[in-house]
Amino acid sequence: MLITKNSDNNYPTKQALQSQATQLLPLLTATLLKLNYKQIIHQRISQQNITYQGLIRATDDKFGQVMIKWQLSAVVNDLANLHHEVEVLKALNSFRIKAQNLQAIASPVLEYKKLSIALAEQSYQLTVLVMPYYPQGSLAQYLKQALTIEQKHQLITQAAHLISQLHQQGWLHNDIKPSNFLIGTELSNTTNSTDDLLLTDFALAQRTDSIKDQNNSNPAGTPAYLAPERWQGRAATEQSDIYAFGIMVYEILTGDRPFKVEKQSNEPLKVWAIQHCQQAIAKLPSEHQDYQMIINKALAKRIDNRYKHMSDVIADLDKLLNDKLL
Repeated sequence: MLITKNSDNNYPTKQALQSQATQLLPLLTATLLKLNYKQIIHQRISQQNITYQGLIRATDDKFGQVMIKWQLSAVVNDLANLHHEVEVLKALNSFRIKAQNLQAIASPVLEYKKLSIALAEQSYQLTVLVMPYYPQGSLAQYLKQALTIEQKHQLITQAAHLISQLHQQGWLHNDIKPSNFLIGTELSNTTNSTDDLLLTDFALAQRTDSIKDQNNSNPAGTPAYLAPERWQGRAATEQSDIYAFGIMVYEILTGDRPFKVEKQSNEPLKVWAIQHCQQAIAKLPSEHQDYQMIINKALAKRIDNRYKHMSDVIADLDKLLNDKLL
């Protein structure tokens, strides 16, 4: 099923996007066929202003099954978002190659192309990012099945190690959530490896040494995972990633998020901001009470009371596991 999204999230705009997609997708298919991609399946399309973006599954003679992220813009040399993501992926993979012993944090870049195509007598720039296809999908999909507490702990720990490595390499992700973790291989029985999970979607990633104070009433990111200080217009930090990770830990353990906004809300962003900034930290069910201290420190409203680094989170996760084994 093709998923259509738009920045306004209203029905008339969705109808318009669906109509535009009927013209756009055949053109994309023809373009990719000329590039020797086969079995093309369009999975998602979205629109922001004059830029279209989407996700395609396909096969390639050299790489086998692949995922293709694409961006189509009427602005010549508009390299926002996708170009940035490619640069982040290349930097992470280059660091890993130089360090030799590090596990992969993110998917490799198989191909990256920029093409010019014509649609409705107008010239567009098509940017294509090709990555491996991971058949087990994302962590969000994986969490829909019944998991043991051991499996949940493994997932939490592996995600923590990935984020820690990302921070150590000088990057913030800024959109930590289960759908942005890929299941790279069959999950093993170990709790300290990162080769089973991979981070994805680095469109909002920032270098930690280039972040300046921000004054933004509408911070970028997924509202369900945004730290209180981000709603207050402050800059992203390691601790804002840690806060998002805390939301994810709660979600992995319970199958639900600690904060919710009704779909019928007229001001969803305002409601999200109030919940993250003012609502008390949710209490875990009795069977997961051992994790409450970690949740409390990860989701602390004030940065001063929150974990400072992911390595501190990992230390508490390891201690929790050791205590359970004694």
